[in-house]
Amino acid sequence: MEATKASSVIAFTAKLKKASLLWLEGFREACCLHRVFLLCLRSRKLSIRTGQCFLLNGFIFLGSIFLLNKVIIPMLHWILPDDCAQFNSQQLCSFGGVLKFYSFLRVQLIQLFYITWFYPLYVFSFILSTLWYSDIAECGFAAADRSEPLKKDGLRQKEMLTLQNTGRVGRPAGLGGVMIGIGEQVYSILLLTVFFIEVFATGFVPYLGKAINFLLLSWIYAYYSFEYKWNHAEIVLDKRLNLFESNWAFFAGFGSPCVLPVLFFSPLVTYGIMAILFPLFVLTATDSEAEKVLSSQRTKWADTELGRLPIFYAADTLLLRILSLLPFESQQQPKDNKAL
Repeated sequence: MEATKASSVIAFTAKLKKASLLWLEGFREACCLHRVFLLCLRSRKLSIRTGQCFLLNGFIFLGSIFLLNKVIIPMLHWILPDDCAQFNSQQLCSFGGVLKFYSFLRVQLIQLFYITWFYPLYVFSFILSTLWYSDIAECGFAAADRSEPLKKDGLRQKEMLTLQNTGRVGRPAGLGGVMIGIGEQVYSILLLTVFFIEVFATGFVPYLGKAINFLLLSWIYAYYSFEYKWNHAEIVLDKRLNLFESNWAFFAGFGSPCVLPVLFFSPLVTYGIMAILFPLFVLTATDSEAEKVLSSQRTKWADTELGRLPIFYAADTLLLRILSLLPFESQQQPKDNKAL
């Protein structure tokens, strides 16, 4: 009994150590932002798109928040004071409803600023940034292909080629393969949308909600970062999810730097910062050595297996139930996804 307990503790300690080291490797890989600079040097369009993201989300969006908090709100407090000491006339202050009216008016003016500027700017930024992210990923992938170090890295090229070949298994050529690819893209978008709703819901869980939300956000941003690369490499959906869920510790570490603002800033400021950081991590993922790192870690920890963590199981199950209620046969969905 004691021997079994001791062996379980040793096995758990070994898995915890492996998971921690993989997390650190993922975090380190994400922080290799010098790759972004090198890729931007190879592509003028990439530099322009990255600069546009910074201009829109950093200068305009975050600048507007700074302007509101540091200029507009203090000015409103000066024009519409909430303290009798700020009134020039004590007679005016004697009317009890004045302070309440000023407070109400101040709040309404701030809300008007949000409705007429922040919310439209948020929607505009989200749509435009999403389009730019695709351009950034495409230009980054092209620039990485022109990279001499990438061409000389035989191990990495061999692993990517193996991943591509295994990823294409089961997809027919011609129109059938194109239709399956479109179906996988649609299903992937729906799956990530359901998962994002799940992430949002965890934020309301008391006590542990913040930690769970941070972990799930790290995974989803890591997946988004690598998805552009996998799309260009034509890796099928079930292979992507298998790779992601089998190396969950590494990808949790990779997504962590991007979502760190969640812990320190308000939602709007967090969005602005993450909208600036996300394209950088997309480019880092595009030119990363993740396959090489994971291969070396598998060799180093051959006797310790973490196992596949079903990160998307709840989202996949819920999505399949939703699709089964629609007026078409659920069997039309890609069969590989049912095994997720």
